Amino acid sequence: MQSIIRNLSNLFLLFLGHLEPEQVLNLRQISGELEKTGLENNKRKQRFQWTVQRIRLSPRERHLAASLKCTHTEELRCVVVRLERRRFLPLDPQHVTLTLEKVFSFEWATDEILFYSTLEGLRSSAVFRLDLTSSGSRITSVFEEMQPDVFVEVALTRDRQILTINCNSRTSSEVLLSDIATSNLDPFVVQPRQLNLLYHVVQAPVSEPSMDSWVSLFAPEPGTTIKDMDVVGDHCVLVARTPVSELALIVVPLIHPKNAYILPSWACAIKTKKPSLADQQNMLEFLISSPVHPPVPYCLHPENELLLSGTEDGSSPENQADYITTRLEACSQDGTFVPVTLFHTVPVEHLRQAPLLVHVYGAYGRDLNMEFYPEKKVMLEQGWALAYCHVRGGGERGLSWHRQACVGGKRRGVEDLQACLHHLFSLGVSSPSLTALTACSAGAVPVGALCNRHPLLMRAVTLQAPFLDVLGTMEDHSLPLTLEDRDEWGDPVGNPEHRHIITSYCPLHNITPQHYPSMLLTAYSGDNMVPLAGVLKYTEQLKKAIHTHSSMKPKSGTQVISPSLQPYTYCLFVFYSITKEALKLAFLYMELGLDPPRPPRKRRR
Repeated sequence: MQSIIRNLSNLFLLFLGHLEPEQVLNLRQISGELEKTGLENNKRKQRFQWTVQRIRLSPRERHLAASLKCTHTEELRCVVVRLERRRFLPLDPQHVTLTLEKVFSFEWATDEILFYSTLEGLRSSAVFRLDLTSSGSRITSVFEEMQPDVFVEVALTRDRQILTINCNSRTSSEVLLSDIATSNLDPFVVQPRQLNLLYHVVQAPVSEPSMDSWVSLFAPEPGTTIKDMDVVGDHCVLVARTPVSELALIVVPLIHPKNAYILPSWACAIKTKKPSLADQQNMLEFLISSPVHPPVPYCLHPENELLLSGTEDGSSPENQADYITTRLEACSQDGTFVPVTLFHTVPVEHLRQAPLLVHVYGAYGRDLNMEFYPEKKVMLEQGWALAYCHVRGGGERGLSWHRQACVGGKRRGVEDLQACLHHLFSLGVSSPSLTALTACSAGAVPVGALCNRHPLLMRAVTLQAPFLDVLGTMEDHSLPLTLEDRDEWGDPVGNPEHRHIITSYCPLHNITPQHYPSMLLTAYSGDNMVPLAGVLKYTEQLKKAIHTHSSMKPKSGTQVISPSLQPYTYCLFVFYSITKEALKLAFLYMELGLDPPRPPRKRRR
């Protein structure tokens, strides 16, 4: 599993034979200047903090590479450290061999060769090779992608035998391989990219990896979507989502029939562990979780056909909480059935008076984020019902699910969300006056569009870094993601039909004087992905529409709460996150007319 260590000033490594951990990296030494005196706020000193994002050890553990991220400037940096055993005390700080700027992904090919990709703005397009020699180091360019919509990253297979350069867009794939087992590390193309051909894993000889040599390993049944994969020994382990949106592990032995392991019904997210040199290569360790279930460790032994689970105290994961997970399907306007995942603590028939928080995304072929969040668990314990609507445009049901809501199909995501709300209400789950919608980034598009069309379906809305001005953003080619995003939203400048479609649903361009649900918008001043100008323009136009409506109907109670804009880069990240969630919860309780949250019950000892 990718190592993420937050707010550390030192990194320690424990060598065999050492009684105490040995410091190998001091983040303060590589941060440049520790403090920077600014001219604002009475020359208040501002401390730079670095967090470790990823750690990679070379094959024989002679070098360590660690990627760092500055919490104040979002600056990316990779440091390479030479590891040596120490025989005498005191220990001097370990020597940092090299510092590389703007590194996004990296992997060791040998103890002296590191491949890495760089991030310029929001685009990763170049791969470099670092050679560490006795006289210093040498950096050479390995690959450069010319297409602006292609994202490049470096990866290493589980057995550390093949290094891959993955070049993916939303409509094509191209993978380059480097066989580490040979002395020639020059990457070669598996299969040149073709429009609408996306490939990630195929079975083919390394000597002839093109499409003519591909062998089909597994064909998913209709409605089953492959989300991830790993190779464990002689088995290919596929992470799949079933037609009813449950997670499953499908084990495909390379020489025997496949097996399938259905995970607990509450499982919504899975993270696999990347094995270290000391880990067994014939088993797969992973964590499963849901928005209200903390991560639980599991271990799969494909050869023995064993799936083991448990928590650190030996208790069964299923007994951790008495939460109910219900899988539903709502029929959309065109007859398509849209999955809905509902979390609750009492039977569905008793949820009529329960407050409901509805989550949605539906863009870029990405699944709705369903990892664990402590605040969701708290809300469930306070009597809320939590619904996750897997509308078209996301990736829950594969490429076709995404493509049905691209460009000309974007309105389908809005229709799907509306159908989900109607279905929940028809089952007796909450009511519009007790319902709030929440979304972030591109998920704000279906929410904002639904607020314009059917504002009485919900009482409140919270949006984080919301994408609300689709037309204005896609017209501005100077923005970093506009050209890349044309496959998702369309080209309103060069295609009049695309412009007409975007104008029909764009949240900003369809605001009208009417009653709107109360809204809490959170925006960031340095966000390159969601331009702040669009959020501000939306807020001002919505305020004008509400004011016009209020002047005609004075009893209208809609309000737009726009808190002070937060900088996108900040030091007190943890404190800010807690404050943001507290503000959102306070807003929801106030707007839905709920009693203040009950204090948690004290556990009996």
